[in-house]
Amino acid sequence: MAFTIDVISDVVCPWCYIGKKKLQSAIEIYRASHPGEDPPLVRWHAFQLNPDLDSKGIDRAQYVQQKFGDRASTIYDRVKNVGVEVGIDFAFDKIQRQPNTRKAHSLIAACEETLLQENMVQSLFDAYFINSLDLTDDAVLKAIALDAGLSETATELALHSEQAIVAIEEADQNARDMGVQGVPFFVFNGKIAVSGAQSPETLVDAMNEAKKVVNA
Repeated sequence: MAFTIDVISDVVCPWCYIGKKKLQSAIEIYRASHPGEDPPLVRWHAFQLNPDLDSKGIDRAQYVQQKFGDRASTIYDRVKNVGVEVGIDFAFDKIQRQPNTRKAHSLIAACEETLLQENMVQSLFDAYFINSLDLTDDAVLKAIALDAGLSETATELALHSEQAIVAIEEADQNARDMGVQGVPFFVFNGKIAVSGAQSPETLVDAMNEAKKVVNA
């Protein structure tokens, strides 16, 4: 049975993007010390930083000012520095729109294969943080999804089915009911939870501990 890693995150959370990079490094370390094992099964789950945001989003500059006030001009300095360390060139100054992320999460949830889901998550992170694309635009989201490998039929359902959107709202609420208050949030083999964009070494320790719990 594959080792599972459940990741609760939001596609507009910069620390979640950093956490994804650190998780990738952790998985490489883990696999090197567990030769012959199947690779961990990574599953991505929805969390909305701004669940009450209008479906059309809000002007990014207005959002940052409202949320951070006097700290608005410097709030992302540390994030940018950490991003450089893990290979992410955040383009915060170019982002024009702070989106509601229900539809973006719906695209991730529509991916039935692990690799496809990985591609979708990566594509959405890059679209927002690197290419400054508007994730409130259905045409933009559709192009991202098709390029990541999701079928047109699945894409249309994810973007326009009320049931798909409700499912994301339920997933978000389920995460909050679990006690998740911030993301990224990792659950290893359903046993060990780690909150925050921790170091690869910390994540590997959690993976090894979760393996011990299962085998005990």
